[in-house]
Amino acid sequence: MSRLLPDLAPWRSSRDFRLLWCAGVVTIFGSFLTIVALPVQLKELTGSTLAVGAIGAVELVPLIVFGLYGGALADALDRRKLILYTEAALALLSVGLLANTLLPHPMVWPLYAVAALSSALIGLQRPALDAIVPRIVPHDQLTAAAALNALRWQIGAIAGPSLAGVLIAFAGLPWAYGIDIATYAVSVVLTLGLRPSPAAHDADKPSLRSIAEGAQYAWSRKELLGTYAIDLAAMFFAFPTAIFPFLADDLHAPWSLGLMYAAGTVGALAVSLTSGWSSRVHHHGRMVALAAAAWGVAMSVAGWMHNVWLVLLFLAVAGGCDMVSGIFRGTMWNQTIPDELRGRLAGIELLSFSVGPQLGQVRVGGMAALTSVRTSIWSGGLACVAAVGLLAAALPKLMSYDARTNEHAARMRDGKATEAEPVA
Repeated sequence: MSRLLPDLAPWRSSRDFRLLWCAGVVTIFGSFLTIVALPVQLKELTGSTLAVGAIGAVELVPLIVFGLYGGALADALDRRKLILYTEAALALLSVGLLANTLLPHPMVWPLYAVAALSSALIGLQRPALDAIVPRIVPHDQLTAAAALNALRWQIGAIAGPSLAGVLIAFAGLPWAYGIDIATYAVSVVLTLGLRPSPAAHDADKPSLRSIAEGAQYAWSRKELLGTYAIDLAAMFFAFPTAIFPFLADDLHAPWSLGLMYAAGTVGALAVSLTSGWSSRVHHHGRMVALAAAAWGVAMSVAGWMHNVWLVLLFLAVAGGCDMVSGIFRGTMWNQTIPDELRGRLAGIELLSFSVGPQLGQVRVGGMAALTSVRTSIWSGGLACVAAVGLLAAALPKLMSYDARTNEHAARMRDGKATEAEPVA
């Protein structure tokens, strides 16, 4: 049984990992309070579903642009400082939301401005957060670190929204924004405790040329390219959250809508809590492809089911499969990408992580309009399986990847021996 429990080796061996993990779980919890509060406030101020839906539109472009630039910054600047400064800036944006909410007549435009600016700051910060992990965690513990970081996100993703609904209903919007500000303050203090993580002395300055170098490197590594492509395909074809309200109505169970949104995270949490086995897997590319295909199968079955509890079960299974894919994608990236390129490659990963779901929402909604809600879900799942199969066939380096023999992993393993903190 103990072999299934999360591997806590990164937590025990790295003080900086402990600080970063705790800062992250606090921030994620607070951020989800605002993620729920912002659309609620827009709904109260405008009464328009279009106005609420427009939040996603104003967030996408800043995330793409600043995600790429943030990757270049993460390779050119001290990663600790980049994380710290963006965290403090995000806290100031929450202060702005609180100030606007306390006005006698809160304004609408600051909500969109904060959503866009928050998205830009997250784009700047996320590559540095991803790229700093291999510097503070020993090479052979990176799979365990990926699982623990996923667990951190899931704790916040479940606890934050759960409290937000109750908090907003009984205490009001200012409390949600106020607690978010407090969590940022805690996170900034914890981040101050991290050791400096400076760039190499010969690091390139952030530029379009340096971003292009990162893209060129990703293209040359077909196993990495496969992880990006498979994640994009899985999210584009089989990410049906946009039509969950219609699925709940079709099942005559409107009460189940919140459970549908939570089911995937619950499944992912179950995988994280039993992720000890993942450190003993070496063929990471195969696991990425198999888990993405299983995600598609689970979504198809959810689309076929007419019992709401079976739908929720297979949505949870899908979330678990996505978590498995995510663990091994992250491990491949962290174990094989050179430190001087890691930020830029994390920026590219952010694109696959963000663009896929956004385009998937468009696909599932359009398909549902042309056919039906159920057809849109199950056909998307089957299309996901087909796309993953084609990509696996077209990218044999992904399927043959073995962390024990891969030249890039071996180079990183040998070079990392002097950089990681010694195991306590």
